[in-house]
Amino acid sequence: MATRGLVFCLLSGFSLAVLSAILFAEQNGPNPSKSTLLSSPYMSTTEKVWPKLELNWRIVLATVIGFLGSACGTVGGVGGGGIFVPMLTLIVGFDTKSAAAISKCMIMGASASSVWYNLRVPHPSKEVPIIDYDLALLFQPMLMLGITIGVSLSVVFPYWLITVLIIILFLGTSSRSVFKGVEIWKEETILKKELAKQQETVVNSSVELLIDAEYEPLIAKEQKSEFQIICFNLNWRRLLVLLLVWVSFLLLQILKNDVAVCSAWYWVLFCLQFPIALAVFGYEAVKLYKEHKKRISTGNTESVCEASIEWTPMHIAFCALCGILGGTVGGLLGSGGGFILGPLLLEIGVIPQVASATATFVMLFSSSLSVVEFYLLKRFPIPYALYLMAVSVLAGFWGQFFVRKLITILGRASLIVFILSGVIFASALTMGVVGIENSIAMIKNQEFMGFLGFCSSQ
Repeated sequence: MATRGLVFCLLSGFSLAVLSAILFAEQNGPNPSKSTLLSSPYMSTTEKVWPKLELNWRIVLATVIGFLGSACGTVGGVGGGGIFVPMLTLIVGFDTKSAAAISKCMIMGASASSVWYNLRVPHPSKEVPIIDYDLALLFQPMLMLGITIGVSLSVVFPYWLITVLIIILFLGTSSRSVFKGVEIWKEETILKKELAKQQETVVNSSVELLIDAEYEPLIAKEQKSEFQIICFNLNWRRLLVLLLVWVSFLLLQILKNDVAVCSAWYWVLFCLQFPIALAVFGYEAVKLYKEHKKRISTGNTESVCEASIEWTPMHIAFCALCGILGGTVGGLLGSGGGFILGPLLLEIGVIPQVASATATFVMLFSSSLSVVEFYLLKRFPIPYALYLMAVSVLAGFWGQFFVRKLITILGRASLIVFILSGVIFASALTMGVVGIENSIAMIKNQEFMGFLGFCSSQ
């Protein structure tokens, strides 16, 4: 499958971390503050540093970077946290804990406005919602389960190893996305040439052009009102299931934070996440398998959902592995998993516009989950969070608007893929540089650079 390169990158990076932990784990060391869901392993143990919200060059520059990062991040379906955290620490002056919390607020705001925009847009080629709820139900529970596992493991790994993993994985996924974008661009070029030839030979004819619908222009001719499109794009039944998973994970995290670490109740609450995630994933996996088997038996080769893979037990297990592995790596690196899910959806054959809409939709759940918990723990200043969230809301909406208009004019949905790879690459540079500088400072100050015990470091 085309996903082998991406999965090899994930497996190699995560295996490096796990093997390092097994070989070099230490039971003694500094005792960091208690970890929370989707918190960043880059969080320092320093006290809170909350600058005042006032008009100056710092807030202006942060606004510009936040707007551009949110606009590009939501279009690509990766969020932009790798840009926001360094910006909030280096430019605005927040401590890393507060910067990570505000970053989640910005991602949530941008994702919410992007989802709202996508609900008003019809599918580019089919009479189905622009958001693929089948893929959302398949990946969301496993992704959230993986994130909680990754966050728990993040307190064990040292700062320098997290920096190495960020550089390896971010550069790997961004480079793979570039290759995918070039591949789609070439296919679009061929299809555009075929379209031009057919338009020349079929003048004043009503003959339908037989071109692969996956790469038709992003915005189809709308025959429905905006309200009708919104109602069509909303699947209330699937949305309710996703909300139930979200609430279940939130309650478990809140309860888990109120019990003693590594106690019996701690492990009971931690393990309860597994049946919840596996139940939702299993239900959706069985549904996809039965529908695919039924279609094949009737000679219908059309894919069950946007993904072009065959929904066999092997491929479903492969998606489960990718979901939980991507979430674990995302939690380990302090990300919501968007930089994994976006490229993964493209690799399994989802067209760029649907991949962007679905990844942003799933990311809304993971980011909002962490924002609620950060709010309960009072980890960010509300005025700053509200201001930057408002900037992200505007950026998410207008970013989607301008990029989709540009794609409509050029007929190049591959632009979404290039934006995605660009955001991941920029995140690799910013977080990599900051991580290297901080690691060097820790070495000079002779700070503890080893691994920590799981229970003692919680």
